[in-house]
Amino acid sequence: MVYHSSYSHLEEVEFACGCPLLPLKATARGPTHNASTEETDIVDEAITLFRANVLFRRFDIRGPADKLLVYLTLYINMALKRIDSCPSEAEGIRLLINLGLEPFPIPGDPGFPLAGLFATPTSRLEAETLRTYLQSVREETSNRLLQVVYLPDGSPNKWWLSFSKRKFMNVAMPL
Repeated sequence: MVYHSSYSHLEEVEFACGCPLLPLKATARGPTHNASTEETDIVDEAITLFRANVLFRRFDIRGPADKLLVYLTLYINMALKRIDSCPSEAEGIRLLINLGLEPFPIPGDPGFPLAGLFATPTSRLEAETLRTYLQSVREETSNRLLQVVYLPDGSPNKWWLSFSKRKFMNVAMPL
């Protein structure tokens, strides 16, 4: 059984291209307001559910937040593949920070892996809002992923990096 997002039933959430713009506990700028630091947000949820959800080939979308959860699961998978061969924590940190800042496709762009889940932008403003939101989500995910992928002594956590070889829903984000 796949684990779904607990944010799928939130009301009064803004959307861009069918993606909910959920509040983040973010230090990065973005189009959403900051969530309370005591509560979990979609990034915490995606990291927590990643190792269970990546084992499934199907994911039944039950709400709009599940779309974002699928996107983040694919992003985490791509991040783990990038840092799997890093010899040191410093190199892994550099790679993940750069990954969060790299240009990436959005719905409607060639190379976007989840074209069937998200609608194409209807305006330039909607496209820019989604790009800004996904950029801040990617940066936050990269920063928080570093905390679980590396142990306090700086060595890689093999229980996390072993999932870099898995393919979620037979889809891969472009490296």
